[in-house]
Amino acid sequence: MRFGAIPLADAEGALLAHGLKGDGFAFKKGRRLSAEDIARIAATGRRDVVAARLEADDVPEDAAAAAIAQAIAGENLVLSAAFTGRANLYATTSGLAAFDPARVDALNLVDEAITLATLPPLAPVAARQMVATVKIIPFAVPRPALDRALALAQGDAKLLRVAAYRPMRAALVQTTLPGFKPSVLANTVDATRARLAALGGSLAGDEVVAHEGDAVAAALRRHLESGVDLLLVLGASAVVDRRDVIPAAIERAGGRVEHFGMPVDPGNLLLFGALGATPVIGLPGCARSPKLNGFDWVLQRVAAGLPIDRRDIMRMGAGGLLSEIPSRPLPRQSAAPAPQPPRQPRIAAIVLAAGRSSRMAPANKLLVEIEGKPMVARAVDAALASQAIAVTVVVGNDAGRVRQALAGRNLTIVENPAFAEGLSASLRVGVAALPGDIDGVLVLLGDMPRVAAAHLDRLIAAFNPVEGRSICVPTHRAKRGNPILWDARFLPEMQALAGDQGARGLLGAHADVVCEVEMPDDGILLDVDTPAALAALAPAREQRA
Repeated sequence: MRFGAIPLADAEGALLAHGLKGDGFAFKKGRRLSAEDIARIAATGRRDVVAARLEADDVPEDAAAAAIAQAIAGENLVLSAAFTGRANLYATTSGLAAFDPARVDALNLVDEAITLATLPPLAPVAARQMVATVKIIPFAVPRPALDRALALAQGDAKLLRVAAYRPMRAALVQTTLPGFKPSVLANTVDATRARLAALGGSLAGDEVVAHEGDAVAAALRRHLESGVDLLLVLGASAVVDRRDVIPAAIERAGGRVEHFGMPVDPGNLLLFGALGATPVIGLPGCARSPKLNGFDWVLQRVAAGLPIDRRDIMRMGAGGLLSEIPSRPLPRQSAAPAPQPPRQPRIAAIVLAAGRSSRMAPANKLLVEIEGKPMVARAVDAALASQAIAVTVVVGNDAGRVRQALAGRNLTIVENPAFAEGLSASLRVGVAALPGDIDGVLVLLGDMPRVAAAHLDRLIAAFNPVEGRSICVPTHRAKRGNPILWDARFLPEMQALAGDQGARGLLGAHADVVCEVEMPDDGILLDVDTPAALAALAPAREQRA
C-alpha cells in the first residue's frame, strides 16, 4: 500500500486518509475519491490530499476483516458485515466465551495490521452481546500476512465459540442444626433457583436434612435416582476438611471428592466431586447470597457443558478476588453502575408499500412479478433475511392484495388509510408501529427489488452513534440511494413530517452525523416506478450475468 500526499490531479480512486470538510461537503476517512469529489476539494484551494493507494498484493480492510472473522467464528456466533476494517462477532445465545488465549495471541502476533480483541476466556455472555471484534488497522493487509492469519485462525477447530447453557435440572440438599433459622434455608433455595434460571436451568428438588453424614448421603442418593443433572449440597456448618460431614457423606453415598477449596474469594470453601457421572458441588456459605462468588464460576462451566477438574479450579486465582469488581454490588451507595457490555444493535425495518403506483397504472407496481416473485415481496424478504430484529410493512393502496402477496411471513402489517397523502403519512404509521426498544430503523421502499440483505447488513455494521454514525446512507460511485438507516432519536422528527416526502429531507439538518456507506453495486439506486424502469430490469440482469 502506498500512503502519503497525492496531487489532486492523480487522486481519483485513492482512499482519503483523513476527513475533509468544505462548503457543502464533509468527506470521511476511507472515502474513495471520485472525480466530482476532487473537483469539490480543489474548489477549496487545496492542491493535494493525504491518501492511500492499494497495490496488487493488498487485500482491502473490509475483505480482510470479514475473512478473518469468518475463519474464527464457531458455534453460536453471528458476524456483522465488515465496515471501516472492523467485523464484530455476536453471541446468538447465552453461554460462555470459549477459546484458547494462546491462539488469540498467535493471531495478533502475525502482523501489526491485524488485531483480534475478545472478552476474557469463559466470560458469561448473553444473546446479541459482542464477544469479539476483528479490526484491520490500515486500509489494507498484504496477502501473505492475511494468509498466515487465516491459517492460524482455522487450525483443527474454529478459534472462538460460545458454549451454550443447557437446560440443566439440579437438586439442592441443605443441612440444619439446632437453632438454625428456617428463613436462611428458604432464602438459599430462592437464591439457588434464581442462579439456575439465569443459566437456563431449574431447581427440580430441594430438601433439608440433619447435619449428619448418613442423612446427607441418603438424600443425595434419592435425588440422584430422580434423574437430576447436578447435585448441590450446603451444610449448616462450613466444610473445613476433606473428612468433614459433607465430603464424607458424598463418599458414603458412593461418590468421590475431586477437589476441596478454590483460589476465589468469596468462594474459598467450595467442594467439587461426582456421584457416578453426575457432578456434586458442595457449596460455600457465600452461595446463600445472590452476589457473585466462586460457586458461580463453577456452575457456569457445568451449565455450559465444559469439562472441569481440580486443575481448572486451582487455576481460577488470577482474577479470583471478586469482592470489589464492578459486576458485584459494592457496599458504597455511591458506587457507579457497571458498564453495559457492547451488543449487537437492535435495528428494525419499515417497508413502505402503500403508494398509489400512479406512474405504473393500471398495474400496481408492487405486485408485478420479478423473477417469479412480487416486487414488494422481494423488498420484504431482503429485510427478513437481514440482521434486522423486526419488519413492519405499511400498506394502503390495494391493501388486500399486498397482504396476500406477503402471506406466511413473520412480520407486522399496518394499514395507512391516508396513503394518498404520500410517503410521510406512511412513514408516520410505520414509526408508530415499531417495537419500543430499538436502537435504529431502516426505511425501505417497496419498489426497490435489487436491494438485498447484504446491503442492509452493511448499513447495520456501519451504524455507530458513539462514533458519529447515526444516519447511514448507502452510496454507489458517489451517488446516494436507499434504504437509509436512522438512529431511533430521529423518530420524533419522522413523525412530524408532512406531504409526499420521506425522511430524506432530514439529512441536511443532520449532516454532521451522516455516514455514507459505499455499496458494491447499484441496487440501492434503482427504484421501479414506471413501465420503462421495469423493462430495463431484464437487460440489466443479462448484462450482469
